[in-house]
Amino acid sequence: MRATGSRRPDPLDLAWLAFALVNVAAMLLWPSWETIPFHLIWFSLTLLYGFRVWALRPTFAVLVVQGLVTGLLISYDASNGTQEWGELFEVPLMSAMFLAMVWHARRHRAASDAVARHVRERSTLIARQEHFLHDVSHELRTPITIARGHLEILRRASSGATSPEVGVAIDELSRMERIVERLLLLLRVGESEFAGTAEEIDLDTLIEDVTMRWAGIAPRVWRVGVLPNGTIRTDGDALRIALDALVENAVAHTEPTEAIELRAREVDGQVAIEVADEGCGIPPEVLDTIFDRFARADPSRVRGREGVGLGLAIVEAIATAQGGRCTVTSSPAGTTFTLLLPGFSRAFGPPSEAPGDRAASPDDGHEPLEVAP
Repeated sequence: MRATGSRRPDPLDLAWLAFALVNVAAMLLWPSWETIPFHLIWFSLTLLYGFRVWALRPTFAVLVVQGLVTGLLISYDASNGTQEWGELFEVPLMSAMFLAMVWHARRHRAASDAVARHVRERSTLIARQEHFLHDVSHELRTPITIARGHLEILRRASSGATSPEVGVAIDELSRMERIVERLLLLLRVGESEFAGTAEEIDLDTLIEDVTMRWAGIAPRVWRVGVLPNGTIRTDGDALRIALDALVENAVAHTEPTEAIELRAREVDGQVAIEVADEGCGIPPEVLDTIFDRFARADPSRVRGREGVGLGLAIVEAIATAQGGRCTVTSSPAGTTFTLLLPGFSRAFGPPSEAPGDRAASPDDGHEPLEVAP
């Protein structure tokens, strides 16, 4: 009677059959009390069906047999005067209630099967996509490297007389190399060995190094805000990749005269590293999907060359692999990405103050870190 089509009776089904036969015998032995075993039979059948959603044919077979047996017993006792004829109407009533329960149970089972099938299909599709991207990315690395190498040789051999098209081709190949590397990194993030080796990293030094490195290649108003004194124990290479992706995203969405600020704060033993920009913000309708792979915001927000939507997906994947998360808040006045990571250890002393708030003193040799375009 199992829905799986197996012909071998289940022990639970056999137990219910034995229980039902005992109650039928009780109906025969004590006619004046037969409504009690009658309801026990129907109640136990309903309870059993909650665990065993049978196929339709055995379900209706059990329903018909049970209805006929109990109905005949009640009719016999009613004709002998030990029961009221009105008790007979409980048979179709209980049958109708059981059928309604069967209908709902089968709908629930069908919905659960559909969800499980969809999950399996989606998992298979994602695995195939990742396998495809992995193979394609590896296959593209060699021809891109070869083509770029030949163009570099051509540019050096021409002694500066190379046409601008060669420079454009080299830039595009370099961009393709970065895309391939990001694809491979994103695929590697899900692997168990991605976590890398944890190390103690001075947060103040890390933030200032990232800021100064980007200030040398991207003309923006660069600022370092308040930083808590302490270290974070994490994979340093992965953290730098995540910060570079957030800063690159801020650079792509700001003008040279607009500010980008890196700051941090301690949150319950964790550290929240923030990258805030004064760009035009992200449309609210895309905030929920901003960390999806290949997701891109409104094209009007992109001031330069449009990316392929891998940077923020890498940030989210790295944060998750490190036991943290990345969030975003945005308004027309700017956007702030917050990278929350565990493993922060506070050092003695007050937090480093923002350059604009730092009080000048003869002993303070720290220059305000603000770089104008």
